[in-house]
Amino acid sequence: MAQKVLVTGGGGYVGSHCVLELIEAGFCPVVIDNFSNAVPGEGGVPESLRRIEKILNTSVEFQQLDLLDRAGLEDVFRKHAFTAVMHFAGLKAVGESVEQPLRYYRVNLTGTMNLLEVMQAHGVHNIVFSSSATVYGDPRHLPIDEGHPAGGCTNPYGKTKFFIEEMIRDQCRARKEWNAVLLRYFNPIGAHSSGEIGEDPQGIPNNLMPYVAQVAIGRREHLNVFGNDYNTPDGTGVRDYIHVVDLAKGHIAALRKLQGSCGCKVYNLGTGTGYSVLQMVAAMEKASGRKVPYRIGQRRSGDIASCYADPRLAERELGWKAVFGLDKMCMFYSCLFRIFCVSVSKLA
Repeated sequence: MAQKVLVTGGGGYVGSHCVLELIEAGFCPVVIDNFSNAVPGEGGVPESLRRIEKILNTSVEFQQLDLLDRAGLEDVFRKHAFTAVMHFAGLKAVGESVEQPLRYYRVNLTGTMNLLEVMQAHGVHNIVFSSSATVYGDPRHLPIDEGHPAGGCTNPYGKTKFFIEEMIRDQCRARKEWNAVLLRYFNPIGAHSSGEIGEDPQGIPNNLMPYVAQVAIGRREHLNVFGNDYNTPDGTGVRDYIHVVDLAKGHIAALRKLQGSCGCKVYNLGTGTGYSVLQMVAAMEKASGRKVPYRIGQRRSGDIASCYADPRLAERELGWKAVFGLDKMCMFYSCLFRIFCVSVSKLA
């Protein structure tokens, strides 16, 4: 029988791509999600999962659940014999976390504590945690390797990721039967090659590329660029953008690492190349054939100048490496542009 893997937050952007890769790798994912970052579909199931079922001609087991619901979480573990957990659930916007720190601490930390305690109670000792490069704070050196000091976070979102890492580390120290892989990944963009699932934020996008895409199709007037006075080639922030399918495959490699009783391991998932905001705007203009108007504003609280990975440890120990380049990453957004143009012409 296929090994069952609990996927928390599996209806969201990264989680749903990992669900698809899990199925293709021969695992049986069971998804829980509270719809904070997932679009509801038919029958009370996230639309992303409905589309995965269509792509793979299969079914995905789903239950709507918030990790703050301890009793509901206990019920899920009583129903299933999980071999591992992939933990994506949580609030994830840097700017919002600066404005609402207590909400981020309550949701992200308490939810994870509930998850770890229920895992322990039901004898599930393997976890892949969706962490973030924000745990490194303002980089002391670039590219960032796993030996870079962590914990000097510049925003509450990053602090919750770091605190969760520490919880998991301490549990692995206290209970030798526990195994964990903490994946510090950089900036996921793009979508599955089918075009059926991808980044579809509700309301105003928190991430750069969906916002740029919405400007390109005319849904928004312009992009707000938060600062052009950083110590970078063009003054705008530099980030390591990774294709979400590469990222999902990294999670499968991490899951296989757990099967070797690895203890607690940390890996960066990135490309090793940094691109500025204005370089990403230019890439979108090239992909869509449209200008992307932008306005320069003040720096945003909690942001840093540059952040990009040294991903070589993941290549050595996980056998994983990002393969998609920037053009491939932008392809999904250019497809959105074409779909939008067709739909508008039909209405004209």
